[in-house]
Amino acid sequence: MRRIVVVGASAAGLAAAETLRREGYDGTLTLVGDEPLAPYDRPPLSKQLLAGEWEPERLTLRTPDALAALGLDLRLGVAATRLEPAGRTVELADGSALPYDGLVIATGVRPRRLPGEGPHVLRTLDDALTLRERLAPGRRLVVVGAGFLGAEAAAVAWRLGCEVTLLEPAPVPLAHAVGLEVGEILTNAHLERGVNLRCGVTVTEVTEDGVRLADGERIQADEVLVAVGSVPNTEWLAGSGLTVGDGVVCDEYCEAAWGSPRPEAGEVYAAGDVARWYNPLFGTPMRIEHRTTAAEQGVAAARNLLAAPRARKPFAPVPYFWSDQYDMKIQAYGYLRGHDAVAVVEGDLADRRFVAAYRTGDRVTGALAIGMPPKAIRPWRQAIATGAVWHDSVRTTVPAAESDRGNTTAAEHLEELTAE
Repeated sequence: MRRIVVVGASAAGLAAAETLRREGYDGTLTLVGDEPLAPYDRPPLSKQLLAGEWEPERLTLRTPDALAALGLDLRLGVAATRLEPAGRTVELADGSALPYDGLVIATGVRPRRLPGEGPHVLRTLDDALTLRERLAPGRRLVVVGAGFLGAEAAAVAWRLGCEVTLLEPAPVPLAHAVGLEVGEILTNAHLERGVNLRCGVTVTEVTEDGVRLADGERIQADEVLVAVGSVPNTEWLAGSGLTVGDGVVCDEYCEAAWGSPRPEAGEVYAAGDVARWYNPLFGTPMRIEHRTTAAEQGVAAARNLLAAPRARKPFAPVPYFWSDQYDMKIQAYGYLRGHDAVAVVEGDLADRRFVAAYRTGDRVTGALAIGMPPKAIRPWRQAIATGAVWHDSVRTTVPAAESDRGNTTAAEHLEELTAE
C-alpha cells in the first residue's frame, strides 16, 4: 500500500492522517477537504466563537508546521465528486483524479435545510461568523429546532441581548434522546430566561421576514437559524457500489460495505459523522455526530486500514458529548437513544445538579450529568464500557438510611464494581 487518500479534512480525517504516519506509513498520503481552510474544530462554532469569546485562529486543530511535518499532499478547497472503484481513483471537482490503494472516507455531514429565503445554518466557520455579525441587543432571532445545536445557539443569542424564539416540533425538546424528565429541565432553562420556546409546531417555510408555520401562522424575525439535523455527505459515492444508508455503512472495523459482488476496489474505510458502523459494545449500528467519536474513529479506521485482517480491532467506543447552555454544563456518555429507563443517581433534578443513568435491557448504556464536575460522571463511563448490570450499578441511589452501603455514593460504588 503506497497511496492512501483521506477524503475529509476535519477531525476524523486529520486523526486518520496523523495515525497513518504515526503507525509508520511512509507512502503518498493525500488529504482532501472541500473547505479552503486548514482543519479546525467545530464544537466551538455554536458556543465560544458565536458568542465572540474566541476568534477563528483559536479553532485551528494544527499549526502549519505540524501539518507540514505530516508530509501531506494537501488538497484544500476542492470537493470529491466521484469514486471510481474499478480504477481505484477519487475524482475531484477541479478535474483531477487521485489514485489510491487505501481510502478513508471522512466527508462528514451538511445541515438539513428548509424551503425559503436563505436562512442561516451552523456548520462551517463562515456560517458562524456570518450569524455572529447579525446578533446584537434587540435583534429578533428565530431558531428552528431545539436540539443541542439549536439550544446552544439560542442560549448564546439570549446572552447577547437578542429576542429569541425557539421552535420545536416535539412536545418536549430532546426527550427522545435524554428522557422526558431531563428534557423538561432543559426546557425550563429557556423559559426562565424569557426565550419564547414553542413546542409541537412545524415550520414549513423561511420567509424574507421570518418563518411560516404549518397552520399558516407567521412569526417575524430579523434572522432565522435552521438547526433541524444533518445529512451525510455521500452523494459523491453514487454508483460506486458502496452501501449507503444514512451514511456509509461499515462493519465493526469501520470497513465500508459493498454491494454484491464486491469490486476489487482497494481497502476502503469510513470515519466520523458520515460513517454508520456496527458498534459491538451496544450491539447496534450507529452514526454519531460527536467530536470525540470522530477523532477516535479516524484513529481506528487508519489502524485497521494498515493492519493485517486478523490484527484488526473492532471500534467499540463509549460515545461522549458535551453541551454548554446558559449556566449549564451538560456531559453525557454512552448511547442514550432507545433507552428503557432513566434514574437520577446523584444530585437533584430541581437543582440542575445531577447525574442520570440510562438503562437498556438489563445494562447501563448511558449517563448524563448537568452542573456536576467530570469526576461525578466519569465512573459511569467505565460501567457502560464493561456492560455493568443495572441493578448492581444503581442500588446505592436509595436513601442512605435504607441502604446497606451506608453513605457510599453511586460513583464510589461504580469504582468498586469496575475494580472488581
